[in-house]
Amino acid sequence: MASPNHHLPIALSMGDPAGIGPEIILKAFANHAEFMQGCCVLGNLALMHRHRQALADFLPAHIQCVEVFALHEALRLQAGQIPVWNVTPDAPISIGEVSAAAGKMAADAVRFAACEALAGRARAVVTAPLHKKALSLAGIDFPGHTEMLQAVAADHLGVPVSEMPVRMMLSRPGLRVVLVSIHVSLRQAIDAVTAANVLQTLQVTHHSWLQLYGYRPTIWVAGLNPHAGEEGLFGQEEILEISPAVAAAKAQGIEVSGPFPPDTVFMQALQTETTPSPDVVLAMYHDQGLIPVKLQGLAHGVNQTLGLPFIRTSPDHGTAFDIAGKGLADPASLLAAVTAANTQ
Repeated sequence: MASPNHHLPIALSMGDPAGIGPEIILKAFANHAEFMQGCCVLGNLALMHRHRQALADFLPAHIQCVEVFALHEALRLQAGQIPVWNVTPDAPISIGEVSAAAGKMAADAVRFAACEALAGRARAVVTAPLHKKALSLAGIDFPGHTEMLQAVAADHLGVPVSEMPVRMMLSRPGLRVVLVSIHVSLRQAIDAVTAANVLQTLQVTHHSWLQLYGYRPTIWVAGLNPHAGEEGLFGQEEILEISPAVAAAKAQGIEVSGPFPPDTVFMQALQTETTPSPDVVLAMYHDQGLIPVKLQGLAHGVNQTLGLPFIRTSPDHGTAFDIAGKGLADPASLLAAVTAANTQ
């Protein structure tokens, strides 16, 4: 991945318009303009206006959504003006309700943002939350952002999706976690713990880290089973799949160790005062990795896709339909995602 051009704007997708995506975007621009400078919202202008009106009691009066017709126009707006590129058709949306129309609108904005980055017109893509059920209702055959962006990027480059392996990295202060599998059932996640998948995850993590930060990361690998299998007593995956992948990665020059017992590896990774700490912990499946990241709350969590030909970050929370339109949503994780995109 080439170093991003920091004179280019950030493409910020609106997220599911029935959720809190528009609200956290509005609050971020209104109260933290210095962080949002250079961001352009891609979505639906009418719905952004509607959310602005619903939040009138929570936002300064001078904050307004302004239509733009290209990303670079966002760089010329004044403080208080939120640039919105109207890239999705209007549709009836009920705030707080799952719908096919909202799912399609969210997906269209994500695809548009990705294409802008792939064309070299955006230095990064930041995605507000979308809803997986809404995507499904809209007939969109992707379980989330990660898989959708992978497909768009692979199509743009003319390669099969299998030749563009991507992985999800979740971060909060003091801890970064990369996942072997993402949005699959637990049964499927266990089946995905193969030497090939673990090795590929280590390779994607290593190479992405080099491109993003310029040095080789130290990676700790969590086991799958209790006590990392206890030498085969509680499962064979550590012996047959994970350890061979770790050995193969070491032979390729990757700084990796493990597998470690999954009930303690995250705790040890956070104990920087007493032990050397890794740059990244490799988790075997979604909840194994996300629970420790989210344990102290979502305010500073960031979701990042490794392996794409552009930088993509996202807040580490969902659409929160239960509080949508009520002025209760916290933009902290969105701000953290924008900051992460700006510093890579």
